[in-house]
Amino acid sequence: MAKHKIALIPGDGIGKEVLPEGVRVLEAAARRFNFQLEFTDFDWSCDRLLQTGKMMPDDGMEQLKAFESIFLGAVGWPGVPDHVSLWGLLIPIRRDFDEYVNLRPVRLFEGVPSPLANRKPGEIDFWVVRENTEGEYSQLGGRMFQGTENEFAVQEAVFTRKGVDRVLKFAFEFARGTKKHVTSATKSNGIIHTMPFWDERFAEMKKNYPDIKTDQYHIDILTAHFVRNPDWFDVVVGSNLFGDILSDLGPALTGSIGVAPSGNINPERKFPSMFEPVHGSAPDIAGKWIANPIGQIWSGAMMVRHLGYPEAAEAIERAIAASLVEGGPRTRDLGGNGDTKTVGAAIAELVKTV
Repeated sequence: MAKHKIALIPGDGIGKEVLPEGVRVLEAAARRFNFQLEFTDFDWSCDRLLQTGKMMPDDGMEQLKAFESIFLGAVGWPGVPDHVSLWGLLIPIRRDFDEYVNLRPVRLFEGVPSPLANRKPGEIDFWVVRENTEGEYSQLGGRMFQGTENEFAVQEAVFTRKGVDRVLKFAFEFARGTKKHVTSATKSNGIIHTMPFWDERFAEMKKNYPDIKTDQYHIDILTAHFVRNPDWFDVVVGSNLFGDILSDLGPALTGSIGVAPSGNINPERKFPSMFEPVHGSAPDIAGKWIANPIGQIWSGAMMVRHLGYPEAAEAIERAIAASLVEGGPRTRDLGGNGDTKTVGAAIAELVKTV
């Protein structure tokens, strides 16, 4: 029986509540499909920062190299600036492990009403591929003359040919397994250096994929089309900033961001990949045990697929769908009164049979 070492980082807020439910479902899938997951917990979080001055220890990245995947809950807490918490844990993992693809599915499930009028399952079913290590989220820049009327800030975006080409290639290759359609998010009419460069690389890349339909939209009208015409899309690829925005907007169209998963992926598998829900630490509901665990559970499905168990991933996804369509317990964000543990337990039970 194959064994896989998984690092668990519950992190902050509701991450500590939903991650155990993700583990519960993963263990049910592993038992059914005859593989083992060996979990190791890490207390790296804002709590740790306040106690020790660091989100993770100095050798944290070295410790994580021993694992095949990282299962993360959430990062961030009031009293710790977001740029401190993110750059102390999440972003170093993404960058040091070259997790240059952030992959996020957007799917409307049967039994979950969309905020878009009259939209049905099947009409919202696409993927956002976000460049995850460069672009607008660079460390280049600075501030001068703080506290004076001459104060200014400069933030540099970095787009390399290697970085752009590899995420575009991933998007095209991925689309060969979906509906063979790639949409590029751009803004080359207003951002005159990096975005025309992105467009040029997209035009060059699509020459290698004559079987894939392509289109591109400026980010402003693209967000409008997400709302008005979500059925147009299959694989949407964008820079770090644009992908971040689109991959939150997309799940909002499906009824709750609480169901949205993501993978931070190193496609070459030279380093561990990391899987996490999109929703964040949600301090306003932390400690109430009402958070929706589906985003964490679905992230677990993405993780086991990455580990080489597509049947287990499909079983988890079917269990999620069945729990929603057959009137199973659901959390408040989906109009129910179930709690985090109840929903997790129901999905874990369904994994045994669906």
